[in-house]
Amino acid sequence: MFKKNKLLLFVLTLGAFGIINTEMGVIGILPYIADHFHISVSKAGWLVSLFALTVSISGPTMPLLFSGINRKKAMLVVLGIFVLGNVVSIFTSNFTIAVIARIIPAIFHPIYFSAAFTMAANSVREEEAPKAVSKVFIGVSAGMVLGVPIASFLASTISFQVSMTFFAIVNAIVFIATWAFFPSMPVKKKLSYGAQLSVLKKPIIWLSIIAVLLFNSAVFGVYSYLAEYLKSVTNLSGNAISFMLILFGGANIIGNVIAGKLLTKSPLKTVVVFPFALGIVYIVLFFIGQFTWPMAIMTLVWGVFAGIGTNINQYWISSAAPEAPDFANGLFLSSVNLGTTIGTAVGGAFISTLGTQYVILVGILSLVLSIVFVLLRNYINRPITPLAK
Repeated sequence: MFKKNKLLLFVLTLGAFGIINTEMGVIGILPYIADHFHISVSKAGWLVSLFALTVSISGPTMPLLFSGINRKKAMLVVLGIFVLGNVVSIFTSNFTIAVIARIIPAIFHPIYFSAAFTMAANSVREEEAPKAVSKVFIGVSAGMVLGVPIASFLASTISFQVSMTFFAIVNAIVFIATWAFFPSMPVKKKLSYGAQLSVLKKPIIWLSIIAVLLFNSAVFGVYSYLAEYLKSVTNLSGNAISFMLILFGGANIIGNVIAGKLLTKSPLKTVVVFPFALGIVYIVLFFIGQFTWPMAIMTLVWGVFAGIGTNINQYWISSAAPEAPDFANGLFLSSVNLGTTIGTAVGGAFISTLGTQYVILVGILSLVLSIVFVLLRNYINRPITPLAK
């Protein structure tokens, strides 16, 4: 059983890598996409922004609709759609079709991750669930870290179509592995849509959603402009910036491993300490941003905390609605994507009005607000002790 669970977790991690690779890898080839379709780079960026927007909208709804379907079949459907979307992207010369080939997989994206998180948690003892889920997040981080440079390298040395072929091959391998190694996984206890939606009546779920939205705003409101920050504030070259981005991504993977252990051992303390610890990192970054080596060290530390934060986000929402795990994971996906969208927008506003250096204030402000909602959730969820007679 242990070996089977280990193999299952590995395939889930590989699947997370494949899907995030498809989602994020496009960032590294936007100039080549623009050249291929004879459009501007900003228009090519629709392939990124529309994907994220679609995920945030379908996050709660699609896992809910598929919650009663055999999880193996649901995952095969999603992986098959991703392979097909990538294949269409390889051969099409029409940008509208390329956009559609991105949006349709994005609609189904939350189904895979919702099922993956639930399956990972169910593959181990309850107290070990955060550690199992953190392994899936390693695939997410690896997709973000490796997807962009690999896709960029293939597009620059061969062609844009070869990058899309790489995405298709990875997802096809995961499809075959899921089909071959996963047992049939029918949903034993099917919850009605009404029962799952009823979790939205709980104040704790809304406090958790807002906290997660702010956590992700704090990380991605700053990270989205890291390359610009390193260029204009730290004055680094293009190669040095690429190195720093890879450093951040590698540290993100380390953060996932650490988060699994922390959330298994002391989950509430980990969540409460997180915004204070990341806030200190941002304050230091604000004052040492112009110095290369201190910035490199703090980027490494920041990357670790970002990885921890990703795991905290999933834990914070799933633990607020354990009776509806698939729907809760869908809410998590929607919340983090919405947080990224809001944080990035606010970060851009700060840069345009105050300057690039002050984008870090978006992170600090988001963290200050998140503390309020974390403490409120802890307060209403505290154990009630009976009054002494």
